[in-house]
Amino acid sequence: MRPWSTLPRPFLATLATLLAAGSVLYGAIWMYDVRHARPSVELGFNNATTAGLYDPDTRSIPVIDIVSGGPAEHAGLRIGDRIVGINGQPLVTSAPFDDAYSRGKPGDAIDLTVERPGETQPRTLHGIFRATRDLPFLPGYAERARISVLEIIGSFPVLFLVVGFVVLFLRLEDVNAWLLALLFCSFVAAPDFPRPAAVHSGLREFALAYRSVFNCMLTSFFYFFFAVFPVRSPLDRRFPWLKWLALAMGIIQAKPWEQLQSFSPVSVIAKLAGEHASRIFVLGSRYTFLALGLISLAQNSFTSSVPIEARRKSRVIFWGTLAGVTPIVLERAAIDFADFRPSFWLDTTLVLIIFVYPLSFAYAVVKHRVMEIPVLLRRSARYVLVQRGFFVLLFAVAATAIALFTHFFSRFVRVDTNIGMVLSAVFGIVLVWVSAPLVKRGTDRIDRAFFRSAYDARIILQDLAEKTRTVTARSELAALLEDHLNKALRPKTLACYVEDGDSLLVTGSRGVPPGSETLPANLPLLNQLAAHGKSLEVSNLSEDSPEALSVLAPLNPDCLVPILRHDNRLSGLIVLGPRLSEEPYSSEDKHLLDSVASQAGITLENIHLAEKMAERMEADRRVARDMEIAREVQARLFPQAMPPLQTLDYAGTCIQARVVGGDYYDFLDLGPGRIGVVLADISGKGIAAALLMANLQANLRSQYAVALEDPHRLLQSVNRLFYENTPDDRYATLFFADYDDASRCLRYANCGHNPPLLLRVSGELERLGATATVLGLFKDWKCGIEEISLRPGDTLLAYTDGVTEASNSTGEEFGEARLEEIFRSHRHEPVNTLLACILEAVQKFSAASQADDLTLFIAQAR
Repeated sequence: MRPWSTLPRPFLATLATLLAAGSVLYGAIWMYDVRHARPSVELGFNNATTAGLYDPDTRSIPVIDIVSGGPAEHAGLRIGDRIVGINGQPLVTSAPFDDAYSRGKPGDAIDLTVERPGETQPRTLHGIFRATRDLPFLPGYAERARISVLEIIGSFPVLFLVVGFVVLFLRLEDVNAWLLALLFCSFVAAPDFPRPAAVHSGLREFALAYRSVFNCMLTSFFYFFFAVFPVRSPLDRRFPWLKWLALAMGIIQAKPWEQLQSFSPVSVIAKLAGEHASRIFVLGSRYTFLALGLISLAQNSFTSSVPIEARRKSRVIFWGTLAGVTPIVLERAAIDFADFRPSFWLDTTLVLIIFVYPLSFAYAVVKHRVMEIPVLLRRSARYVLVQRGFFVLLFAVAATAIALFTHFFSRFVRVDTNIGMVLSAVFGIVLVWVSAPLVKRGTDRIDRAFFRSAYDARIILQDLAEKTRTVTARSELAALLEDHLNKALRPKTLACYVEDGDSLLVTGSRGVPPGSETLPANLPLLNQLAAHGKSLEVSNLSEDSPEALSVLAPLNPDCLVPILRHDNRLSGLIVLGPRLSEEPYSSEDKHLLDSVASQAGITLENIHLAEKMAERMEADRRVARDMEIAREVQARLFPQAMPPLQTLDYAGTCIQARVVGGDYYDFLDLGPGRIGVVLADISGKGIAAALLMANLQANLRSQYAVALEDPHRLLQSVNRLFYENTPDDRYATLFFADYDDASRCLRYANCGHNPPLLLRVSGELERLGATATVLGLFKDWKCGIEEISLRPGDTLLAYTDGVTEASNSTGEEFGEARLEEIFRSHRHEPVNTLLACILEAVQKFSAASQADDLTLFIAQAR
């Protein structure tokens, strides 16, 4: 039935209007017939009316009383007879009898075909109509009481139509509202027409068709409605096909036109199995579905498996149905099965009692919001009148102002000129601008006057939605939510839970029972609520897991509001107990609660992100501090002292691209007049390269004493240790040299490093090429050692690839040519000055964008 709500609202409104118009027309015809259709002639039996006694099952009118001395007695009619024909026409319906009474005049003859108990053949009796007169056996006061009661029960359709169609037009998309309207239309069609022949033929055909359809569908709609409202009954959940069978049974019993009577399924059964079997079939199906409807209603009212809220709504209707419908159903059963004939006053009393049924629905709708219709509706007459009156007043004031403005300026400006039009337009704009705050203020005051509690709740919750944006702590948010929700909705209990880690929801609410301060975030109940994504009454939650509901039981929950993250994970929960007013939470309440929860979810997520950012910033701060310590430590790995030499001035530096790096230079004190020089470049950058650089330095410094006797053996040992202690993809280029001050001899090994430049005093440039491959890639590694002598004025420059590969904004590298040019042009400068010139040139070329470490060593013989 869910697709019904997807139908266009204009279509539903049109359909509802047609149904309402047809039902109101039928009700008007019936009420007119009850009040004004008393025949002008009578025969003096059945209290002068017969249509109400027509039995469609036997197609006859039973004779239940005869006025002494009347035409019926003179014609030979007896109590117990059944009239089966009028003027030779069989009573397929009561129409022939009604037509005879409607057209008859005093003194006209009428032939009655009568079946009499004990006789096998019907007999024909001849009667003479007489003018209708007051019944002689009724005293005056009794007749007046009878007429007064008839006036009351003559308005029987009104209450059913008002309740049914008010609910329908307020809840057009609700299939239950349509079922209720159809059920009440069927109740309207339940009473017989006293004399339909007195009604105009066109209206009579409509009225008889309407009654035959809805009267036959009464018990079907009765069961269908209570099988699904307010929730599906246990009976319907077990036998869902029963409600469709009920509809089918009602349809096959319907007899909208006399012409189709012989083709109806009931007539077919009568022909095949007899009238008695047909009657049992009809009555059995009707009373069966009446009983099933009452059973379904009782199950929804008292069965524990039905949600609490649904039981509460059903009980109000159950007692109204039991009190209003059951008595007249029992009377009708006595008539159908025991041939009981009730008195006028008993019948009238039961008809009056049935008014309890629509009244109980009206009470349930207003008091208990059975159809989710609020008590105070914006459509209320007083509200509409006051609101419309306010706008009419504003319109009158505006019209007066415009008239006065036009009258005043017409003295100075012609109205039909452009200036007049411009002034009028400007005045209109100013009038709208000035009146807008007045209109809003007046509308708010009207809303607050008529709907103070709802208005206050809306304002409070809207204020809450605004304030949640500025909250910076979970506890502050929870306190804010509790304060505003208590003011707006007045729940008996309230607890606001927010996430604390990934597995718990925690509340700081005062008055929370011990043991309920925390909730596991992975409760099945909370997962179900998160999947629903909106406010939900506890009575509508699944009770498949009682242990989950028992966790919340100490809080006496009535409405649960999930607070969700953007990924629909639960980040909080609002648990509201029943309201102090004992009214349920309305749709508007839930809508506002969902709005507040949505804003609270965003706030909680912002708080979570802020905490993550703070943690990240703290982590970054610690990392930065650790890196600063690493930088300080690495800086101490570079030479802190320079062994003095008489024949050589030297200097070195390393400018790292990051806090720490993989370039390394060192000066090793090999004894008096002897120095070892190391320049290395570790593959990679950052922490990893810095650690490998420290490892290489440790290996060199732990064994550098070997360098004097056998530098080849020293470097082989360093390669072996570096190979064993580093990953396969890590290596180092290295330039190692030792200088003897006395002999001016420089022994060196170039292990895959950039060739150092040796600029002789004569201007000749030599490159100290590779004598071995890089360190750390090969286990079996050999290295050659070369020797050169340094004459006074010779200058040696060793560098890492960060110098020559420094690039500018266009991607062009600094290159060896520029390095050689600067080296030559500043060769006569002291080593420190020469070092500074080279670094300045490289940094200026790369516009201070350093991608790699810059490491240099310069030595100048003297």
